[in-house]
Amino acid sequence: MASISVSTARQTLPAQLDRVQAGEEVAITRHGRVVAVLVHPDALAARRAPEAWADAEAIGARLESARREPLGRPAIVRERAEALVDAVREGRAGG
Repeated sequence: MASISVSTARQTLPAQLDRVQAGEEVAITRHGRVVAVLVHPDALAARRAPEAWADAEAIGARLESARREPLGRPAIVRERAEALVDAVREGRAGG
């Protein structure tokens, strides 16, 4: 990876963007320390893809696990649920 100072980056930004577009990565340094890296968006997306796939696999595993587990007892009995729905409908009807 090429490395340039902030002042050089300011003076040569169009040329640096051409390098990035050609596939290079350019580190920008301030006082000898890297503070930024110019990277093509495709390269950045490719770096993030494995993380996204890992997250998707973890979610898929949790869904599959949940599908295998039996459902627990309902938290509310049917009669109570119907009474609540009736109360909401009555409240919406204004009376």
